[in-house]
Amino acid sequence: MNQHRAIGFASFGFTRLICFVTVVILVCIVNVANADERPNILWITSEDNGVSWISCYGGTNASTPNIDQLAQEGFRYKYCFDNAAVCAPTRSCWITGMYGISNGTQPMRSRNEIPHDQILYYPDLLKKAGYHTSNPGKTDYNIGGRPDEQCWDYSGGKKRDKSITPFGWRRRAPGQPFFAVFNITDSHESRAHGELDQLSKDPAAMKLFSYHPDLPAIRQNYAKYAMAVENMDRKVKTAIDALKEDGLYEDTIIIYNSDHGGVMPRSKRFLYSSGVHCPLVIRIPDKFKHLYPAEQPGMTVDRMVSFIDMPKTWLSLTGAEIPDTFQGTIFLGDGAEPTPEYHLGFRERADGRLDHVRMIRNQRYAYHKNYMPYAPAGQHLAYLWKSQATSSWEQHYRDGKTNDTTGRFFRPRVSEEFYDNESDFDNVENLIDKPEHQDRIMAMKKELRRRQLELRDSGLLPEKMRERRAAANEITIYEMVRDEQLYPLEKYLDFSDLALSREADNLDSFRKNMTNEDAGMRWWAVTGLHLLEDKAVAAAAELETALTDQAEEVRIMAAWTLVKLDLSPDATKNALGCLDDLLFAPQTEASNTRMLHNVLDWMGEPALPLVKKYIESGGERQGRYGIGILGRIAELNQW
Repeated sequence: MNQHRAIGFASFGFTRLICFVTVVILVCIVNVANADERPNILWITSEDNGVSWISCYGGTNASTPNIDQLAQEGFRYKYCFDNAAVCAPTRSCWITGMYGISNGTQPMRSRNEIPHDQILYYPDLLKKAGYHTSNPGKTDYNIGGRPDEQCWDYSGGKKRDKSITPFGWRRRAPGQPFFAVFNITDSHESRAHGELDQLSKDPAAMKLFSYHPDLPAIRQNYAKYAMAVENMDRKVKTAIDALKEDGLYEDTIIIYNSDHGGVMPRSKRFLYSSGVHCPLVIRIPDKFKHLYPAEQPGMTVDRMVSFIDMPKTWLSLTGAEIPDTFQGTIFLGDGAEPTPEYHLGFRERADGRLDHVRMIRNQRYAYHKNYMPYAPAGQHLAYLWKSQATSSWEQHYRDGKTNDTTGRFFRPRVSEEFYDNESDFDNVENLIDKPEHQDRIMAMKKELRRRQLELRDSGLLPEKMRERRAAANEITIYEMVRDEQLYPLEKYLDFSDLALSREADNLDSFRKNMTNEDAGMRWWAVTGLHLLEDKAVAAAAELETALTDQAEEVRIMAAWTLVKLDLSPDATKNALGCLDDLLFAPQTEASNTRMLHNVLDWMGEPALPLVKKYIESGGERQGRYGIGILGRIAELNQW
């Protein structure tokens, strides 16, 4: 009996073992199947349109039914912000997962090199994870040392031909998961250029930003661009229809967003809300509902998203490796990280025009620091002036017909700005001096500084100065700014704050640092003297000595400051002579031609004889996209 009992127990135990093994095998099979069933991703990007142009975001000028439908089936993010406000620096952030200011790629069309052995592109990592990657449209990564198209399995770049399909997933291996970019150019700024006839939209129905005067050409230009946005929306449908045609709609996460804001003047290129607040809509198929950012499709998402977060999030969604170089925050899926309190934006040179701004904001408030406040936001830029809205607005200003709100764009700026974007999306009421906001402003300024130090913000030296310093040490800007001996960032931040404060108490410090061995410190010293205006008279000797400074940037700013002070005929003559020498000197790659031309424009009337002499000697009138800075001065003066 005991023997039978033992045999029974053994038989029962064996049965249990078989069942257990079977369950384990089934679980493994299910897990393997789930692991293999990774989501495809279609990333639809449109160019140059902010939230104000999308109807599901409340825009009334254009109708975007296909994006609206995607939002009904997916999730609409209310607070998505670009970091750079213009295309190439933005795309640099996307491809590297790094802020442009952190690796030296922030100036437009600079193509500075980065250490490619240290900084991988996100498509490289997707390919390593087994994804087919495609981007047969725009690349424009603003980075040297590597062809833009090289990181993609399939990419046409700007060398496209008719044999290239815009639907890159069709080139993958059977069953291979894919990550495909579908970039739409129909809403690009260029679509607002040219004649303003044959409009299918009613100019009278256009809602204008409050900083634009109500002029016929501006209303017509709005209407023309609204037509372009509606064409873009139809292209969104084209991509989605192709996905459905291929039976992939329910296997693919669809992401739609613009590449920055725009496109009427004072939006694209600028860190105001109309330049950085972008639509972001994500549709997630039911089979991946565990990735939903809200309870159910059709809902909005309050989480703040920065563009820098996107490449890191795409890697997380696909299970790809995420290197430490990626500086964003995962905002979607199982790997989602806590939401940062602030978004960081940056602006520097756009085409031939210099500027230097940092912006930090949350969903509601934004703090802007203008490191070049002497430069008007609305300085002439050939490509922007191809829009009749811009030229008519400028003429309205020149005719003296603008008010404080509509004319501010063309005047020099203050050092700091602070906006309540909830009540003032147009960013026309600067609250920087309001007592009720001082604690908030101080907290945001502190956070901006922390982030600049953390990222090693490369913009605290003028563009050519940082290029020279990196080249002299045979390293990239990325590497140079991480060497405290070559780039003492904390000192630069401290001294630039003194310069921007415009306080006469800092005069002695500026004078002393005009002979600092570090050209960066001399740059901020002369900038501080310039911003002190008449309070800098006591520094006349230091400014005259700086006319022979080793750094052209310091020479140029010292000369402009002396001309502005107008201390004596000899001082002004010497300053203009310095600028004359620089203007007619042989130009090299390291020359500060851009800065010189910008300063001659900002100087106004005192610079006219120099510019006329240059133009009459056969100097260049044209720039990359049309008339250049000095050519524009000649045009206005009818030379």
